[in-house]
Amino acid sequence: MFRGKKYQEAAKLVDKTKLYDPEEAIDLALKTSYAKFDETVEVHVRLNVDPRHADQQVRGTVVLPNGTGKNVRVLVFAKGDKAKEAEEAGADYVGAEELVAKIQNEGWTDFDVCIATPDMMGLVGRLGKVLGPKGLMPNPKSGTVTMDIAKAVKEAKAGRVEFRLDKTAIIHCPIGKVSFGKEKLLENYRTLMDAIIKARPAAKGQFIKSITVATTMGPGIKVNPLKPL
Repeated sequence: MFRGKKYQEAAKLVDKTKLYDPEEAIDLALKTSYAKFDETVEVHVRLNVDPRHADQQVRGTVVLPNGTGKNVRVLVFAKGDKAKEAEEAGADYVGAEELVAKIQNEGWTDFDVCIATPDMMGLVGRLGKVLGPKGLMPNPKSGTVTMDIAKAVKEAKAGRVEFRLDKTAIIHCPIGKVSFGKEKLLENYRTLMDAIIKARPAAKGQFIKSITVATTMGPGIKVNPLKPL
């Protein structure tokens, strides 16, 4: 793959044979950030599990203490008092049948988090083929199917992120923006990794195979998986 001159210069600062401690890795990620926009800092964690088996799935949510730096657009499926609660908590879109129709008929998904009250799931279930592949389907395990709508909306806005395995047993998750600086990014990183470790299923051997930290445009930096925190 062809890489531009700026990327090549940044990559020279990274020792590909070295496993960095988290603090070193994040510091280096900031030094190798060269884009003119405020890049997102991402963490990619490869786990020693088989995602084809239901009992080895790893997923959950965590509220990053410093947020993600992203303006999170929240959609809530609710009626009556719960709809009003969602609006007061700051949800961007609140509704029921009309929103289901908009998503079904127009393929509309201009939101980042989808939350629903349990009584709405019979209706929302029709959207599985649209929302599922995008990771937007409300789920009790991720706290997005709940009666405590206000809390769910506020946490989503504050920087709650959902982590889940992809088909290759890797979790991809943002931990903030370059502008956050090292300390805030490190705090978010440790919070995320702690949540992933706590979500470990009954799997043998070393749970974390590899960890890579990178900015949107920058080179990957390998973190020592034996010192994930």
